[in-house]
Amino acid sequence: MPEREITEPVDLCLPNGRLNPGAVGWSRTPLHRANLRGWGRAKRWEYWGVVTPRLCVGVVASSLDYAGVCSVWVLDRETGRTWSHEEVPPLARGVSLPPAVGGRALVEAGRLRIELDAGAVRVRAPGIEVDLAVGPGGECVGVVVPWSSRRFQYTVKDVARPVSGRVTLDGTAYAVTEGWAVLDHGRGKWPYAITWNWAAGSSERVGITLGGTWTAGTGSTENALFVDGRAHKIGEELVWEYDRTDWRRPWRIHGPRVDARIEPFHERVDKTNLGVVANETHQCFGQWSGWAATDDGERVPLDGLVGWAEEARNRW
Repeated sequence: MPEREITEPVDLCLPNGRLNPGAVGWSRTPLHRANLRGWGRAKRWEYWGVVTPRLCVGVVASSLDYAGVCSVWVLDRETGRTWSHEEVPPLARGVSLPPAVGGRALVEAGRLRIELDAGAVRVRAPGIEVDLAVGPGGECVGVVVPWSSRRFQYTVKDVARPVSGRVTLDGTAYAVTEGWAVLDHGRGKWPYAITWNWAAGSSERVGITLGGTWTAGTGSTENALFVDGRAHKIGEELVWEYDRTDWRRPWRIHGPRVDARIEPFHERVDKTNLGVVANETHQCFGQWSGWAATDDGERVPLDGLVGWAEEARNRW
């Protein structure tokens, strides 16, 4: 599918709050001003996913208008033990999210404190302390997905960001000297019920972000290959193959420019059911193999990338 590349700053919304047609497209740097208006269907979030040789970390700061859903999750890859803490403040009280990528996000809700910006991920929760510095990456991919003039999403996927620092679990400190972080920045107005797929992987030279289901039929995708900091946009919808009866089996994601497989080493299951707000996510962390093609057709091996593939079903 031909996707328009945006190269100048643009407002996501018109003055009446509907989607600005001039915002539909993708960019290599964050250029959209997410000037959302209204209440009830607006969703805003920052998600950082981190994979190191010893640990996997997930941090969510989000506002769904009528609630905030904020959490931290950590896996010790050597022992298989996990730590997690979630707060769901009504009306997203105590949740402050920036208007643009790289700004400061702050969550102070219950026993959870999250502070995020372009260069740091800091979290305090019972038994969990995260203090990570996030190094600069290369290009990212910012995409507007238009379901209609009233329902649309702006997402930024920034992969292969080097991390360092420390994670402390129940008083035991783990130094982080190598590993990779991925940012998912989202702003939009969503349908009430939706399912999505998302996958990401990072290494020193190569990164990928692959999506599916939620973008079908919109003319936009969040698919891209990154090589030495350069984004290669992949416009076609991809085929996702995985076993919902056994999430730990290998996943395959493929299309004309991608044939990627991930072999999971851990499945994270996250379920929330608060009536109006409900979620079920299966996020499988693993090792990637296969290939993806650059804009000029070169097949770049994905062997050695680490990351995840997931299915999320939301009622929100």
